[in-house]
Amino acid sequence: MTALSEDMAAALKRTIDELEQQLKSGAAENARAEDEKRQALERQAATADILKVIAASPSDARPVFEAIASSSKRLLDGFSATVLQFIGDELHLVAYTPTSPEADRGLKASFPRRIADFPTFELVRGGKTIQFPDSEADDVPQLNKELARLRGFRSVLFAPLMNRGTPVGMISVTRAQPGAFAAEHVQLLQTFADQAVIAIENARLFNETREALERQTATADILKVMAASPADVQPVFDAIASNANRLIGGFSTAVLRYVDGAAHLAAFTPTDPAGDRVLQASFPVPFAKFPPYQLVANGMAAQLPDTEIEPAAREIARARGYRSMLFAPLMSEGQAIGVIIATRRSTGAFGEHHVRLLQTFADQAVIAIKNVSLFNATREALERQTATADILKVIAASPADVTPVFQAISDSAKALIGGHSSTVTRVIDGMLHLAAFTTNNEAGNEDLLSSFPTPLSASGIHSRVAASGQFAFRTDMQTEPDLTEAMKELARTRGYRSILVVPMLRDGVSIGTIGVTRPEAGHFPDKAINLLKTFADQAVIAVENTRLFNEVQARTKELAKSLDDLRAAQDRLIQTEKLASLGQLTAGIAHEIKNPLNFINNFAALSAELADEVNEVLAAVTTLTGDVRADIDELTGLLKDNLQKVVQHGKRADSIVKNMLLHSREGGGEHGPADVNALVEDSLNLAYHGARAEKPHFDVTLKRDLDPEAGTAEVFPQEITRVLLNLISNGFYAVTKRSSQAAGGFEPTLSASTHDRGTHVEIRIRDNGTGIPQEVKEKMFNPFFTTKPAGEGTGLGLSISHDIIVKQHGGTLDIETQPGEFTEFRILLPRKSNFSDKNRG
Repeated sequence: MTALSEDMAAALKRTIDELEQQLKSGAAENARAEDEKRQALERQAATADILKVIAASPSDARPVFEAIASSSKRLLDGFSATVLQFIGDELHLVAYTPTSPEADRGLKASFPRRIADFPTFELVRGGKTIQFPDSEADDVPQLNKELARLRGFRSVLFAPLMNRGTPVGMISVTRAQPGAFAAEHVQLLQTFADQAVIAIENARLFNETREALERQTATADILKVMAASPADVQPVFDAIASNANRLIGGFSTAVLRYVDGAAHLAAFTPTDPAGDRVLQASFPVPFAKFPPYQLVANGMAAQLPDTEIEPAAREIARARGYRSMLFAPLMSEGQAIGVIIATRRSTGAFGEHHVRLLQTFADQAVIAIKNVSLFNATREALERQTATADILKVIAASPADVTPVFQAISDSAKALIGGHSSTVTRVIDGMLHLAAFTTNNEAGNEDLLSSFPTPLSASGIHSRVAASGQFAFRTDMQTEPDLTEAMKELARTRGYRSILVVPMLRDGVSIGTIGVTRPEAGHFPDKAINLLKTFADQAVIAVENTRLFNEVQARTKELAKSLDDLRAAQDRLIQTEKLASLGQLTAGIAHEIKNPLNFINNFAALSAELADEVNEVLAAVTTLTGDVRADIDELTGLLKDNLQKVVQHGKRADSIVKNMLLHSREGGGEHGPADVNALVEDSLNLAYHGARAEKPHFDVTLKRDLDPEAGTAEVFPQEITRVLLNLISNGFYAVTKRSSQAAGGFEPTLSASTHDRGTHVEIRIRDNGTGIPQEVKEKMFNPFFTTKPAGEGTGLGLSISHDIIVKQHGGTLDIETQPGEFTEFRILLPRKSNFSDKNRG
């Protein structure tokens, strides 16, 4: 029983021991599981935290690197952790966990360093994780030993950051004691390395996307500026400088253009006033003193990582405050036409994407230059065409006068060449005359006008060009050595510094000049010279057209005059022939009428005397009763009255016959030059004395206004005298009639005047008589029309006068009258007549 109890007790004890062992083993397993669970949760939490940091900083991987370094140190029970990134051919420290200030400073001072100088890179570049369980072991590279001693660790684990099979960095975790890292720690560090690669790639993609968007936005902005300023490249340069500086993150950016062998500052981003003044004062600079010209002349961008190592850039870099430079050339058809320069305050190379970005801006600048050049060329061509069309319009509108054309050419030349003033001259009789000019300085006009005309031998540029037939220019009217003081003074007064003059050539001979001035000194571009030559050609065309037009007009006038003279001569011949024929007929009729008319007049007068004798005889007869005697007296009275009327009308008929005979005379005496004033004077005297002889009490005031320049005219003197006598006699009749009707105080007056009218001479006969009613005036020149009582006018005087003046002499006979006031006859005779004796009947 006792033995059984002991056995049972022993078995029970073993069972209890086994149970206790199982309990201890279970507890240890549970503790291990709990520890693994805890570590997994910590890794998951660390991974989640890192993912949050990645999400929170998509454009910058540094916060991710710092989170990874911190988590790696904590989860691997490390002493310290670092994250390194490969940038170019250098290894950069991008994150670390601090240890001591001295050790931290030593760590940061060790980077960046060349990858080739860091032996660990060769160990991890294939993508494998490596570790040094003891940094003091013999197989550990010396650099790693020095870093371990500096930082105070004895073991280290390296995990590469691999992106598409290429190492982009590494993560290291250290421990203060020697010993190998567990496999799960190696795996955990590789996980952190993968997260770091994700962060790097995310930041790269994010930044590239952002930069692409910024570039597109900048490009769009620059395109908008190009569209808004098609004629001016300056706003585009300003926008390019501003956008390039912003996107590259530079200190300042400048756009330079190459013009006439020198670099010119076109645009820049300002920094401080003093630095800006230094930059502006440095340009323009000749290519020989501008190293970037040759540096990027091949079309490739170039960099200067540190301006302190380049003497040519050091001074301006210090003044402006930058340390590195990036150059992108402006290339057009294989030639460098400018350069964009971006700077930074820090030293170091610019990233490749920044190089590409600046080159993109350089390409845009070239496009802007070409667009502006094309736009301006198109606009200038249109302006030239418009100016040419306008000048052609002026030529067409003023074919007989070249002055408006010269003025239009002067205005267009000044406007299109952008000149200060313009001048057009003409060569006339060996002298240079001012034909047209424009000005922006009225004060200088008097000096300009007083300097013309001038001989072709004068020293002025217009005379020299007119004499040589070659264009010439002055680049500076104040500094060129061969200028006279008078030339300089004229330029100062007129306000210009440079002048271009081209000749107007016709058949190789200069007929004038065109000149344009500018207020600034310098050469005129070829396009300005060619444009001015075009205007000179148009001026020559205008001069030639005007000459030909005037010659044609003059010839046409000569031919028209000859035709008119021929027609007048023909009309006069016809009229002479008609008058001759009519004269013969009239003379015949007059002669036939004259004899019977004489008999009628004679017998009528004789019958009147016989009637008187009958009355005398019957008066002696006493047998007649009173009634019979009264009847006889009445009959003889009526007979006598009738006979007197027959005599009166017979006399009028006799006067008409005499005038018909006078009108039928052939010719009018000799045709030739006659003194007009003498004809008028003689006619006045003859008419006045004839009127006094007929009526002794006749009295009239005669006035004379004879122009000494009246001279001579080719006329038939006898016929003109006949006309003047007729008109003067009509005037005497009118003033006598008004004098008999007027109350006292009326002074009868007749005036005669002559006037020189160039190719014609004018004669006026004016009286202050009764005047002529309108209805009578319209019939005055009709044959046989008269308002005078029977026996006082035949109605042929004015008709014959009109024929003599108009038909025989080719002149005019007009009348102006006011009833009850005056009557004035105006005779206009040509001085030269194509009627000669050979034209007469």
